[in-house]
Amino acid sequence: MRLPKLRQLIAAFTVCIAAAATFTATGTFAVTTGDQAPAWSGTNLLDGETVHFPEVLQEKPAIIVFWATWCPYCKAFMPYVKALQAKYAEQGVQVISFNAKERGRGDPKAYVEALDFPFYAIADADDIAEDYDIPFIPGLMVVDGTGRVAYRRKSTDLPAGKTVSQQWAEEVDAVLATLVAANAPDADAEAAE
Repeated sequence: MRLPKLRQLIAAFTVCIAAAATFTATGTFAVTTGDQAPAWSGTNLLDGETVHFPEVLQEKPAIIVFWATWCPYCKAFMPYVKALQAKYAEQGVQVISFNAKERGRGDPKAYVEALDFPFYAIADADDIAEDYDIPFIPGLMVVDGTGRVAYRRKSTDLPAGKTVSQQWAEEVDAVLATLVAANAPDADAEAAE
């Protein structure tokens, strides 16, 4: 009787390992590039106001970051997010961030206030992270002005720090440059010709 149960456990374990390996190998997510990002409402940590997506976009692209105070990758990447926000502010690009997977370890409001740049910081966003299928922190996406995902970060084996943060910033910058150029008034005139 014990042998069949052991075989069932081994089979179940094997299926779990295979599923994890498939996810790692394919990088398949429920919400990926080209998909419409799920709608949500959440509370902004900075002012307590309710924010609604996709309305908050106001037809402009946005950088979406899922973060936690304990995450070394997040800490290394946020200065790059600040620089990207400043670079594209005139084009209306916003940063929408989600405090997720916090697990009671830190003070998200103090963390956000210390970053000192204009962005939305949605509190208690575990449900939103689940809707977006964010298995690890930081989750990083770029959406266009309609809320369609134009970029989604893939996992990495690089250690937290400057190298991986620069890589992500360059990837986000390239996508934003394309989206902003496509929405520029000159691009609309050229497309009409």
